[in-house]
Order: sequence, then C-alpha cells, then structure tokens
Amino acid sequence: MTVNEGLGSRIRRLRRAAGLSQEALAKPNLSPSYISLLEAGKRIPSEEVLAQLAERLKCDPAYLIGMISKPDSVDLEIELNYAQLALRNGDSRTALKTFTALQAKLPESEQTDLHFAVEFGIAQCLEHHGELEEAVRRFEALLQQSAVQGRGMLERLGVVMLLCRCYRELGDLSHAIDVAESALSEADAEDLPPTVPQLELLSTLIGVYCERGDLHRANFLAGEAISRAEVMSDRRALGGAYWNASVVLHRRGRSSEALELIKKAVAIYAEGDDERALARVRNAQATVLLQSESPNPEVAKKLLEQSAATLRTLGSSLDVAYVEAALARAEVMLGQPENAIQHAETALRRLGPEHRLESARVHLVLAAAYLIQEDYEAVHAAYERSALLLEASEAGRQAAFAWSELGEILEKSGESERAVWAYRQGMRLMGHRGSLIADAPRRVWQD
Repeated sequence: MTVNEGLGSRIRRLRRAAGLSQEALAKPNLSPSYISLLEAGKRIPSEEVLAQLAERLKCDPAYLIGMISKPDSVDLEIELNYAQLALRNGDSRTALKTFTALQAKLPESEQTDLHFAVEFGIAQCLEHHGELEEAVRRFEALLQQSAVQGRGMLERLGVVMLLCRCYRELGDLSHAIDVAESALSEADAEDLPPTVPQLELLSTLIGVYCERGDLHRANFLAGEAISRAEVMSDRRALGGAYWNASVVLHRRGRSSEALELIKKAVAIYAEGDDERALARVRNAQATVLLQSESPNPEVAKKLLEQSAATLRTLGSSLDVAYVEAALARAEVMLGQPENAIQHAETALRRLGPEHRLESARVHLVLAAAYLIQEDYEAVHAAYERSALLLEASEAGRQAAFAWSELGEILEKSGESERAVWAYRQGMRLMGHRGSLIADAPRRVWQD
C-alpha cells in the first residue's frame, strides 16, 4: 500500500467511526466525489484541506498531515516528458492516460508550471481525439489561468493557436477570428520579434479567413507571415508560411502559383524529422493537384497514399479524416465511385458530429460519387446535408458553392423548381437580399 492509499484508508476509517457519509464530510466546500477520490488514494490534498477534514473528524491535524506523500519533482518531470513524447509520436491515448495519472499526483492547492503543462497536454489529447467541445473548455480555462498567473505571451499564443483551431473545426469562425486577432494584437503591442508560436497562430488565422471566404484579409496575412518567417532562423516557420500562402492562392484560383509555393513548403519540411508535418503538407500538395486548372488525380493519389500510411500511425483522427476525404475526391476524378464512397464514409466516421466544416466537404464528394452511379436520391441528400452544415458553420462562400452545385444536379434531374430554390439559397449566402421587382401575380401572356 502506498502512503497516499494509507492516508485514504485512515480518512475512511475515521469518517465511518464518526458516522459521517462522504457527502456530510465534504460539506460545505468540498464535493463527495473528491472525498471518494481521497479515500481511494487518487488525490493528494493540500495541508489546508487536511486541516479542515481533521476538524470535522475530530482528530489531531498532525495525524493526517503526517501521512502526506510529497511526490519527487524529478520523477514527475520524467513522467511529463514521457507523456509529451507519446503525444508527439501520435500515441494520444497513452499520452492522455499518463497525463491523467500525473495530474492525480499533483496537490491541487499548488498551481505550478507542471500543473499548467499537464492540463495543456490533456487538452491537446482531447483535441487529437476529436473531443473538441471539451478541449475548448480546457483551453479557455488555461487562457484564464495564464492571465491570472502572469504567464508569458509566447506560452499564451500556443494555447490560443489550438483554441482557434478547435473553434474553426466546430464551425465557429467568428469566435476563432476574434480570439486569434486579439492575441496577435497583444503580441504586436509588446513589440515581440517574430517567433514560431506567433507564426503558427498567424497561419491558423489565415486558414480561418479562407474558410470564411475573406480572401483579401487572408492574402494580406499570408504576405505578413512570409515576411516575418524570412527573418527567422527556423526553416519550418518559413515552410509553414509558404504552406498557408499556397492555400490562399489556391482559393483565389491561382493554382499554378499555389503549387510552386507548396512544393517549396514540402522541400523545407523534408529537411526535418517531423514525419507527421511532412505528410500533412503533402496532403495539401495533393489537394492543389486535384483542384487546379489542369488536375492530376493520378499523381495526387500517389501522394495521398504515401501520406495516409504515415498519418494512420502518427496522425490525429482529423489528420486521417482529411487524407481519406482527399483520397475520395481523387477516386471520383478517376471514375472509381465505389472506392470514393468507401474513403468518404471512413472520413465521416473519423470526423464525428463536431467537425462540421470538413464533414460538409466530405458530403460534397459523396454526392459526386453518387452522381457517377446515377443514384440521384443519394445525391440530393448529400448535397443538402453539405450545404446546411456549411451554412451553420458560417462558411458562407463555400455553402453558396454547395447550393449552386445542388441546383445543377436538380436541374439535370428535371426538377426545375427545386433547382431555382437551390440557386436562390446560394445567392442569399453571397449577399443577395431582394429583387427590383416586388412579388406580383403571374401574368399569362396571350398572342
């Protein structure tokens, strides 16, 4: 039995001798679940808490305080490093288990750097698993905690970057932009030199503006990112800047220029040893190849299969979903709808209900596959689902595109009235708010 388990047994024995329930012992400022964890040896209470318990249990505080086991700081740091290494290597489940076990060993009354690192690691694991809403809750709490504790700007930028990414995947683009712009303004006010955390947040923000369809702002920030990265010694920062600038150019229809920049990004990432990042940037390269003026689905598929092999081992659920969705698009373009549907359905399973933006895109690819099979009912369902998801996620420009494509499908199916309705939905999202001609009864023209 460990010392902490011995303390738990002692508290349980005294509580029962006093005729108290866990709920009664917890009152007024503790919870019954906390008492349960204490008695199980899964929490290390502060001396203040033990003094309160001793008063309620009518025993000498020293009788309980003397049982506290102080964890060795070196051992705790080793456990933290192990958890962080597991997370970097893509083993987020082992990382979460280690972070959670480590959290239980830390006294709750002390808010140290170790506490912050453990909470940050748990939030990262949750994002990795696709549990975005819980990850957001924890990242928000870390932001508040960092402000109270006066932590440095660079540490806060790292939290904001992940928070912004979660909001983007949840479809809350406005909040993602507000959080990121505010943090970057604070960093600029402190006159910080260009840093990797700053560039990573800027890159994430560029992606959000692209999702929202604000390509002018995204283009401006992409130029800023490249300018800042070029004066840094970190080659990966420059690679990331090229990557995001490529995305902006691609969205603006300048695919040849986008392809040149993404090739530069791939070359830079290939210099390092981050296999996951290299696989993700290759995925981006394949996406440009698939959607350029002269698409090359054969080469794109080879790149995607190479990326998929790495990401299935080292990547997050979202990484795998993105590559599966891109493979589905490549198979559609190669005229293989069965393979496309298989990849698309795998992507949707990986995404779950919280990733609205990417789920919408996958439904578009599904619709294209069903169209090849001439399954028009499935086509309609997929396009409508995609457009509704995009509209709910504030990605108005992309939703308008989805509605427009749905209109084309309906028109080809001979459903003219529904086609007009779909086109009008797209026009509304692009800002059309009315007509020069008021509604009036239709006139029957006669010769």
